[in-house]
Amino acid sequence: MVPSLETHGEQPGQVRGTLSQLRLRELLRETQQRIEEMIDSKDRTDGLIEAMLVVTSGLDIDVTLRTIVHKAIELVDARYGALGVRGHDHSLVQFIYEGIDEHTRELIGPLPEGRGVLGLLIDQPKPIRMDDLSRHPSSVGFPTHHPPMKTFLGVPVRIGEEVFGNLYLTEKNDGQPFTADDEVLVEALASAAGIAIANSRLYEQGQTRQAWIEATRDVSTELLAGHDPDVVFRSVVTKANQLGDGEISFLALPEDPELPFNEVHELVIVETSEKGSGLLRNRIPLGRTSFGAAFIEQNPQRCERLELQFPEVSPQCSGPALLLPLRAEESNSGVLVIARSPNSPPFTDEQMGMMVGFADHAALALRLADAQARVRELDIIADRDRIARDLHDHVIQRLFAIGLSLQGAIPRTRTPEIRQRISDATDDLQTVIQEIRTAIFDLHGGTHGAVGLRKRLDEAISQLTRDSSLRTSVHIAGPLSVVEPELADHAEAVLREAVSNAVRHAHGKSLTINIGVDNDLKIEVIDDGVGVPAGTPQSGLKNMQSRADDLDGDFSVTSTAGGGTRVVWSAPLP
Repeated sequence: MVPSLETHGEQPGQVRGTLSQLRLRELLRETQQRIEEMIDSKDRTDGLIEAMLVVTSGLDIDVTLRTIVHKAIELVDARYGALGVRGHDHSLVQFIYEGIDEHTRELIGPLPEGRGVLGLLIDQPKPIRMDDLSRHPSSVGFPTHHPPMKTFLGVPVRIGEEVFGNLYLTEKNDGQPFTADDEVLVEALASAAGIAIANSRLYEQGQTRQAWIEATRDVSTELLAGHDPDVVFRSVVTKANQLGDGEISFLALPEDPELPFNEVHELVIVETSEKGSGLLRNRIPLGRTSFGAAFIEQNPQRCERLELQFPEVSPQCSGPALLLPLRAEESNSGVLVIARSPNSPPFTDEQMGMMVGFADHAALALRLADAQARVRELDIIADRDRIARDLHDHVIQRLFAIGLSLQGAIPRTRTPEIRQRISDATDDLQTVIQEIRTAIFDLHGGTHGAVGLRKRLDEAISQLTRDSSLRTSVHIAGPLSVVEPELADHAEAVLREAVSNAVRHAHGKSLTINIGVDNDLKIEVIDDGVGVPAGTPQSGLKNMQSRADDLDGDFSVTSTAGGGTRVVWSAPLP
């Protein structure tokens, strides 16, 4: 027989009421817990939205990265946070951290390199949660003075399909492990961070592109304004090094710019950035090298390392390099080189495109500036030609007429003294005529390089020997482009005088002209004629001797074994 409730002194209604109260209290506790969870969830959602808004509001890449770390720490209530940026070889190239003070940071030593658990997230970019870092098989421990860390949450930060880096969080402040909700929140923040980083990159690229455009404009303005080329070259190299994040940059040009670019065998470094000053005047052979491909084939080259064997090249400059031809109108003026330090990221396609455009515009500006200079100097040439023509057609002809008149008067006088004075006056007129001719030569040549010295000398020889029967051979050795304008003017005048004498007085069959540049400029004119006639006016020879003396050079006139004449004139290079 089952005992009834009455036997315990309790009424059935009282028991049912007690049970109902217990259920009600439990229901209230569950409801309160759910309400608290909903409030907490709403707070965390609001926190996530706020974090997303803050993270995506900036454009500066460095500020954006630090904001991502700070907001991630706030979102999951972590003590430490960091963002590791992956390099081109998947190693960590940047590590932004929060929670460790600078004194502790200095005691710890170098920043992480991506080994251990950090490397695991780099190799396998997917979220990782750990309750105890030290128990994971990939853990390599912490360096000395590093604060202890146990709980861990790592999430990759993606930009589209590219893994930009990883977001690391450790040590939840309540001592509990990170939850699945924490992981979801940080993943959502990482997605927003990827968008923010992409926007910052676009902004940074736009700023960089604007900087290259301004650099191109500045170089073009300097060149077209007529600034000294050396100053502009320095500006080109400096701007390229700064904007290209280079360790060193330099400009290499042919030694003789008059040579066709496909006949150039080596380049000379004419300008460098500050750290590359020891490279000046070094020669770079072309041939089958990346420099040859850049200069001769006119193809921009992107190299993993700079191919230079000079002792002046620091190992810090042997990283990725760009070799940019200065090309314009199917020709090439030189090569602009930008070299980074080892372990630096290689040049991207976008960076290379902007730098190639900069080099092309610089080359075009060089061409236009050179053309403007030639036009200005050709105007000077035209004006000097007019003066020279007037001197030749009017002044010299009148002096010739006066001289002939005086010579005609000599037979008519019987007084020896008068005959001698008339003869002396005739000789003086001849000297004046010769000096005017020399001045005419100087007018033709005094344009400070408007026309290359090689071309000027070729034109002078052609002009003077055009109507003669002499077999003329010309040999030129060495870079005439290194000859300074003043010395070039003297050289042309001397050559004209020597060749003119050979054509008018030698009565030979052949004429050999040797022009060489080494430590000095040397001109040698050899004919197979009758030698220097006794009656030949000495004013031209005196003029050549005077020019040599003015330049601390040498001048000699000797007879050859066959009876001809050998004229040698030389002057040291400045």
